[in-house]
Amino acid sequence: MANVVRAALVQATWTGDTASMVAKHEEHAREAARQGAKVIGFQEVFNAPYFCQVQEPEHYRWAEPVPDGPTVTRMRELARETGMVIVVPVFEVEQSGFYFNTAAVIDADGTFLGKYRKHHIPQVKGFWEKYYFKPGNLGWPVFDTAVGRIGVYICYDRHFPEGWRQLGLNGAQLVYNPSATSRGLSAYLWQLEQPAAAVANEYFIAAINRVGQEEYGDNDFYGTSYFVDPRGQFVGETAGDKTEELLVRDLDFDLIEEVRQQWAFYRDRRPDAYEGLVRP
Repeated sequence: MANVVRAALVQATWTGDTASMVAKHEEHAREAARQGAKVIGFQEVFNAPYFCQVQEPEHYRWAEPVPDGPTVTRMRELARETGMVIVVPVFEVEQSGFYFNTAAVIDADGTFLGKYRKHHIPQVKGFWEKYYFKPGNLGWPVFDTAVGRIGVYICYDRHFPEGWRQLGLNGAQLVYNPSATSRGLSAYLWQLEQPAAAVANEYFIAAINRVGQEEYGDNDFYGTSYFVDPRGQFVGETAGDKTEELLVRDLDFDLIEEVRQQWAFYRDRRPDAYEGLVRP
């Protein structure tokens, strides 16, 4: 029998406050569960606006502890309710002065499995993230979940092939890539980079983007979220570019082994020759 995982993602518009944003995602998750999904992921800092369009200290108020803050605690309850694995991206405060762009991974029984912290932090117009976030310091974890081995790579990370590869070496079968990227900056890269990473590393990727404009800047978040398979092919259609959407797709994890036998990229790696890649 094929090893098929029904997976979901949400691209969402900002509601104006955290409570309604979290409630809206809960309803999307319940609908995904009704459709048979066993894993779901949300967009970057899903419970807040993309406040990094400005550099203002008031926006530290969106930060909370992980896993003991209110949002991750609530998502653990939701995972138990729905029986789904949930990838929960939030603004994390570890201690005073230590803030991270983080995604918590929660198993289908509500167990907090761990977290990924975004490694690559942009600092360009409309994406002033270094003002808020320290670079990630937890490596490239891959989590053993009820549906398989799940990794996370957040937004700007996707431009750096090294992390995609490390997630593959660590055994990822599906990598969620929650993002907040705008039309004018990177739209033409959006359907190029993640499919290429899926091919190079021979696993599934869930690419999630926000949608719409928000009050803190001119960024036009263009949605078009999708799942892509290890051959670089979209699994079903992509989401639209203007409206909120829940995608639910069947991912055949047996394709991973099939592609790795056929293309054999991991066999033919030459780590002995790559020393120069990690020189400062």
